[in-house]
Amino acid sequence: MPKIERFGQAAILEPEDWEKLYWHGFQSQKARALFGICRYSGCRISEACQLLRRDVGNKVLTFRRATTKGKIATRQAPIHPHLRKILKGYKPGELWYFPGNEGNFLSPKTADRWLRQACDRVGLQGISTHSFRRTALTEMASAGVPLHVIQSISGHKDLKVLSRYLEVSDADKNAAIEALS
Repeated sequence: MPKIERFGQAAILEPEDWEKLYWHGFQSQKARALFGICRYSGCRISEACQLLRRDVGNKVLTFRRATTKGKIATRQAPIHPHLRKILKGYKPGELWYFPGNEGNFLSPKTADRWLRQACDRVGLQGISTHSFRRTALTEMASAGVPLHVIQSISGHKDLKVLSRYLEVSDADKNAAIEALS
C-alpha cells in the first residue's frame, strides 16, 4: 500500500523523482547533502541528522551505535561517488555535520518538513524520509547485491524485516523467470 497522508509504506523513488527533488525541490545544499546521504547510504533520517563531522570521512560514513535503531552496533557505509560530489558543495558544522538549533543536531522533524515542502514544490506524493532508505536498499537488491551485504549496510538484524523494505518490480520478476534454464 503506498503512503497516503502519512500512512502506509513509503514510496520508492524513481530516478526522475530524485532528480526533481534534488534540483528543484530542495532549497539548500544542506537539504541536498542530508537527503543525499540517505539516498546513497540507505540510512534512516535520524541517523543522518545525528552524524558528527568526524563520522563523514573521505571514503566511509560511520553511523555510531548510539544513533542507530536499537543501539546495537556501529556500522559503516562506503561513500558513493555521486554522494562525494554532493558533499563537496556542503559546508558542515563544527561538531554536528547537520547542525540544528541551540548547538544540537538538525531535528528529523525539521528534515521531514523540508522533504514535504520539496515534494509539494515538484508535485510528488507518497514520498517520506523513509523513501530514501527503501530506494537504496531496493536498488542494491535489484542490482544483485547479496542480502547479507545489504543487511550489513542497512543494519537490519533480521532478513525478514529487511525483505519488507525491498520492492520487487515487474522487471525483476521477468528477469527471474528468464534466468530459468
